[in-house]
Amino acid sequence: MSQDRLPQMVISIMLLANFDVSERCNIRPRSFDLIAKKGGNLVIIKVASHIDSVSADIAWDLNLIARYLEATPLIVGERARDTDLERGVVYIRYGLFALNPETLYDYFVEGLSPMVYASPGGLYVRIKGDLLREVRERFRMSLGDLASHLGVSRRTISKYESGMGTTLDVAIKLEEFFNAPLVETIDLIGYCTPEPEKPAESTSGDVLVNLERMGMEIHAMRQAPFQALALFDKHTILTAYGTSQKVVKRASLIGNISQITKTFAMCVVTDYKKQKKIGKTLLIGEEHLHSLEDGSELIDMINE
Repeated sequence: MSQDRLPQMVISIMLLANFDVSERCNIRPRSFDLIAKKGGNLVIIKVASHIDSVSADIAWDLNLIARYLEATPLIVGERARDTDLERGVVYIRYGLFALNPETLYDYFVEGLSPMVYASPGGLYVRIKGDLLREVRERFRMSLGDLASHLGVSRRTISKYESGMGTTLDVAIKLEEFFNAPLVETIDLIGYCTPEPEKPAESTSGDVLVNLERMGMEIHAMRQAPFQALALFDKHTILTAYGTSQKVVKRASLIGNISQITKTFAMCVVTDYKKQKKIGKTLLIGEEHLHSLEDGSELIDMINE
């Protein structure tokens, strides 16, 4: 089976949903494959046939990029452990949503939000707690009455009304009994990703230290096609560095990603002494970078 089939399917779905889609990231290592934008919605997508292959480092990058670019990170795959991912079900990996292409299509093309999430022990949904309380009181039922009807404890019903998840079977019984839509939908866009942990030690090389000297806030990546996000005066610079042989082939991809994300792109070249543009990406020699005093000088160079 072609390794391109699943990524191409995801690209087609996002195009059908009228998103602008970046070039596919074919550079290894890669913590994401695509970035797509529509209006104010920016989505960063990791495509992995088996979602358990997504590592902690990949999740770190997805989370960090999503935080600082105000994007939604998604993992799209087909299998988990020994089973196929189910349509309409959201899976969780390192706190990030994972789903199959059919669920992606339903949400972005058809406007149908998933309702079910997988968790150890089975499939679950979240109950609209306020609505459950409202219909229970309308039916003049106490917590104990409803608990007895469902065969659960009074405390469990109280937790449902506070928004605790429950099994599909219980949710179906509740909706049939009260004839009310009590299950919360899952919004894939705009959910809050986990707060990034602090690295145990600095991963900054000479280039990143130099950027910090210029007043930039640096966030190092682990497996992204760029090694860092550099933040300065409301600007974000996708930053790669290394020898010319390594970074030049990244320049076009990073430039394309910067166009989609409305950011800047820069490659710092350790064996190069001048500066030039490859598309939207600034190539600058490390020695030249070292001569700059302030981040605003670099922003001006990228803007030229």
